[in-house]
Amino acid sequence: MLMLDAIADRRIREAQERGDFDDLPGAGAPLDLGDDALVPEELRAGYRLLRNAGFLPPELEECREIRELEQLLVAIDDADGRARAVARITFLLARSGASRPRKDLRIEQAYFERLMERLG
Repeated sequence: MLMLDAIADRRIREAQERGDFDDLPGAGAPLDLGDDALVPEELRAGYRLLRNAGFLPPELEECREIRELEQLLVAIDDADGRARAVARITFLLARSGASRPRKDLRIEQAYFERLMERLG
């Protein structure tokens, strides 16, 4: 990977020397971070890279996985498969709740109860 990095760095330097980046729109202007206003400043660059690469931040990835598991639960017929899916959802909810600064267990409990009603 180091060789690939060196090649990329060299090509970027060559393009800078030729002036290929001089006439780009917004050159010299600060980046517009308005859409990242709710993201802590130290995470903005990383989250922007993730988004531009087609990935989600870890918190949103967990939410996406929970939603997919909920949809899968409807289609699972065997009890063992359902139990594994519910266990995974419970784990993801607990992990995402632990990473939040403030937890509102009533909301999570209400969510879990609604999920169990749908399954029951």
